[in-house]
Amino acid sequence: MKKQILLFLSIAIASVGMAQDRTSFGIRGGMTSSSMKGDANESLQNLLEVTDGMITTRNQTGMYAGGFVSIPVGGQFSIEPGVYYSQKGYELHGALDLKGVEFLGVNAKAQLKSQYIDMPLLVKANFNGFQVFAGPQVSYLTRADLKTSAGLLGFNLLSEKFDVTDEFNRWDAGVTGGIGYQFSNGFHVTAAYDHGLTKVDANRNVDAYNRSFKVGVGFSF
Repeated sequence: MKKQILLFLSIAIASVGMAQDRTSFGIRGGMTSSSMKGDANESLQNLLEVTDGMITTRNQTGMYAGGFVSIPVGGQFSIEPGVYYSQKGYELHGALDLKGVEFLGVNAKAQLKSQYIDMPLLVKANFNGFQVFAGPQVSYLTRADLKTSAGLLGFNLLSEKFDVTDEFNRWDAGVTGGIGYQFSNGFHVTAAYDHGLTKVDANRNVDAYNRSFKVGVGFSF
């Protein structure tokens, strides 16, 4: 993983150095809808006691924000390294055996909220404002919290929050890609999908991976 990060940074720095006179900078932010694929339920079972009842998995809604550098490399193509703060995670709803309120069953909920620093390196094609982009992404987990809650008849009977950062792999490598449109004044809209390739479990024993959809707006200077 360290070699991948060093290679990533070397390419980004070299790209900026080759095209300093043509580079532009920008900011971007928006909403995320994240989940985990693979044995995501098993990953959370390491932190919670889960019954044999009905359990549903839902995406975790969050936000992302950061900045990027756009470096033309010829014709309609450019390279775009960036750094973003991004919220990820997922939710379980159903028969969660939460200590002290086991009888609540289907009213229980567990939310895994993760905070990452995403560092994508995109190759972008621009066709008269319409953009297509894709590339590798390295992410660093800064914190992961597990929030459990349960209620009955509209009353919240349990709400607890735990720091579970050490239970997850700090580094995540993946790929990202999407589409967008940039107007002549620099304002742009984007939609992207992140596909994690590294197991999120700290011991890498569980096949669970980050997945995230992102929609956002930004401005290029």
